[in-house]
Amino acid sequence: MAGLRRINQDDLRNHNLSVVVGTLLRAESSMSRADLAKRTGLTKATMSLLVSMLVDNGVVEEGTPSVQSTYGRPSTPLDIRGGRFCGIGLQINTDGYGVVVLDLDGTVAAERWVDADMSDADADDIFARLNELALDQESVLRERGCRIVGAGLALPGLVTDDMRLLMARNLGWERLDLKRFPVVSRLDAVAGNEANMAALAQIPGYASRRRGEGIVGPSDSFLYMSTDVGIGGAIVRGGRVVVGDHGFGGELGHASVEMRGPVCRCGRRGCLEVYAGRRAMVEAAGIASGNAAARREAIDELIGRYGAGDAKAVAVVDKAIEAMVSVMASAINICDIDTVILGGLWSRFESDLAARMQSMLQRQVLGYPEIRARVLLSGVTARPALLGAAAVGLHRFVEHPLEFVGE
Repeated sequence: MAGLRRINQDDLRNHNLSVVVGTLLRAESSMSRADLAKRTGLTKATMSLLVSMLVDNGVVEEGTPSVQSTYGRPSTPLDIRGGRFCGIGLQINTDGYGVVVLDLDGTVAAERWVDADMSDADADDIFARLNELALDQESVLRERGCRIVGAGLALPGLVTDDMRLLMARNLGWERLDLKRFPVVSRLDAVAGNEANMAALAQIPGYASRRRGEGIVGPSDSFLYMSTDVGIGGAIVRGGRVVVGDHGFGGELGHASVEMRGPVCRCGRRGCLEVYAGRRAMVEAAGIASGNAAARREAIDELIGRYGAGDAKAVAVVDKAIEAMVSVMASAINICDIDTVILGGLWSRFESDLAARMQSMLQRQVLGYPEIRARVLLSGVTARPALLGAAAVGLHRFVEHPLEFVGE
């Protein structure tokens, strides 16, 4: 009989610190030591020791004490402190590449994005340029005394657990060993699909301080649809992305909605992407073709024409909506999730479009009226995958705080 593993005191302390940090990040307002002890189930003595560690290491700051009652002891509010720990987000997309720095207190400390024509782009050249952007930010952060705790890299394709990009068809890249690029190896970046990372950006308190009211809660389940040149998807259950056995779950853009439809870049026919992707819609509306169809100015024109009632643009968007709703319904019926969040270009349409999709969706959900599906527009509209990549890096601190405060 194998012996039972003894509990390591450092493991236990790291777990408790992680619980405290995570609770503060997800809280709607400041919390006292007593509030934290009650919320987490930890003893007041344990909480006092943990909070002292976090305060001494610049993770948490104390506010002005307030007396709750005439005979009560003053209550000191605690909140996440900024300027000490941050995560770096990296992204390479179909329209360029960039870097962002996310502070633990929820503020974006810095951001750089380079618009570029990525058709036939050389991977070594792009990663070298991305490395230059990252090095500039790292230098600034060192001067500020802000420590980088981790980094994430968002890519528009299939990424394996051992850091290989199997394919990114819209970039023309296949079978890249991501660890060979200096920016990845130096920062020990965790690479992943851009839709999965964009989904994490929707979760309040996942890796940084919750700010304001989110459209979902920290532990909610939802389906995120990332819409751009390609269409990605992510399944979030209980505040965590479900990636599947191989990490490739959520590829909704390649769900077929018409068996005899146009051939997709993946080789299948009638994929959602050939009806609702940015390039596909712009070309179908006759606005632009080829590389020009992938540019943001082209989709801006499509959205403008649609809003003005242009017949061709309306027909294209209506067809795309029909295809989107069909895939949403299939995903809801399979995954039993009742909320869909639209990100990317679809989040730039008027809110009545989401209401229209929701109305159409209800009729296709098998569990209706028990399941009343919702379609929401993302509250994070400015490069959510880039922000989510930074959250992936910053989440390392949330999971392993003792690595950074126990030194």
